[in-house]
Amino acid sequence: MGEAGAATESGGEWQAGARLALDALAMKPARGIPSWMIHLMDAADLEHFAGRAPGDYRRDVEGVYLDFQRRIGTCFIDQYIPDNPLSMTAGGLGPDAARGPTTGAPEAVLDGMPIRSPEDVVAHLERHVFPRLEREAAACDPADAAARAALVEGERAVQRRFSPGLLKVPYAGGFGAMPCLRYYEYGYANYFMAFALWPEVMERDFALQADLAARTNALAARAILDGGLPRVVRLDHDMADSRGTLVDVRALDRLWFPHFARSIAPLLEAGVRLLWHCDGNLMAMVPRLLEAGVGGFQGFQYEDGMDYARICRMTDRAGGPLMIWAGVSVTRTLPRGTPADVAAELAWLVRHGPPVGLCLGASSSVLPGVPRENLRALFDGLRHYREGGRP
Repeated sequence: MGEAGAATESGGEWQAGARLALDALAMKPARGIPSWMIHLMDAADLEHFAGRAPGDYRRDVEGVYLDFQRRIGTCFIDQYIPDNPLSMTAGGLGPDAARGPTTGAPEAVLDGMPIRSPEDVVAHLERHVFPRLEREAAACDPADAAARAALVEGERAVQRRFSPGLLKVPYAGGFGAMPCLRYYEYGYANYFMAFALWPEVMERDFALQADLAARTNALAARAILDGGLPRVVRLDHDMADSRGTLVDVRALDRLWFPHFARSIAPLLEAGVRLLWHCDGNLMAMVPRLLEAGVGGFQGFQYEDGMDYARICRMTDRAGGPLMIWAGVSVTRTLPRGTPADVAAELAWLVRHGPPVGLCLGASSSVLPGVPRENLRALFDGLRHYREGGRP
């Protein structure tokens, strides 16, 4: 499954879109530019562009989602979350959406402990999280053939639901563990106060997360090789806002980057290229991520200071070009621009993109409220570069 032109599991050949994706993900020159998934969060828009009737999405979530991806020409999907738009309405998160400390929950309660202060964060980490991480690391065996086979079968099961023109690519979680900032569990205020007050506890957390991640990534790397899966994984953890990194990058240098680097080493040693998902202004992290072994980027909030053209001129630590999954801005151009703006931004992305490894889509999930004429301009533009390549 990892080589362009290889047979699919059903015995047929990969169709043009999947072959184009396989070439780009292998950093091979290609005539066209593949389209990455468009994660459209408005159910009515999904139905419209899928050619389905109003109300079909709730009755056939996966069918409508895949009809949409196929009709707009998507070549590959890594994060397969067809039911996620059910959580969103035009007014924000819907009434049935699960809410956490960063999405409107009144209070974080973990393992029966209310988290009301930075002291509670430290107490919970030491009482519950650290012992759990130690147990999980001890129980994780990178040589576990059954666990590797389960990872491969999970990917193949999704691929069987796709057409031979739509490629499934491994995604973070099962295939790309790393130490994370725990604001999503504890809430921003209490977590970042704890980070500032007890850096030694934070580093202990990163170290234990990395111990487990290194083992799970060793298992995942072997699964990718065993299963012939595409050797690309996108790492997805937001560590910046529009002003810069969520904590001082110098603190990350001391506390986080060394553990991040050792956590991803097994994937890099297996020849798996790692991309970093960009939300906010991550420019201070970019050279550090490259030094750690990251080989590309996806996303980009250009309006927040992400210098796309400069990043595309950078190289990985072996001196090769970066893989870039570029996208039209979902925070500026798509919701507030015009169809001409959408076309112009796509042309700009292509003009400044890397010589190989370029894929196109949207910069992140497309929220409700985007004019349909802008979405149509995006899909038309993606088809133009998919079929015609660079000018």
